[in-house]
Amino acid sequence: MGKAGRALRQVLEHYNITQNRLAVMMGIDRSNISRWVSGERDPLAEAVPDIRAGLAKLNPDAADEFVKMYLYGAGKDDDRG
Repeated sequence: MGKAGRALRQVLEHYNITQNRLAVMMGIDRSNISRWVSGERDPLAEAVPDIRAGLAKLNPDAADEFVKMYLYGAGKDDDRG
């Protein structure tokens, strides 16, 4: 699984955000999100800003955490601030 898919899966689980809710916010089919979080396919780098924007509509902290995890591999319990 790629970095973006792994980060997205962890953020969705931690913040209790469903794949369907994120898909609706992003205006895409839920199957795309499912493929990303299952590791079947990693989102393209161009999709990362759209993922962040969709998450921000649902929970700004989740959006920030996604970006942090994607860029730095830093998780919620990491000390990297």
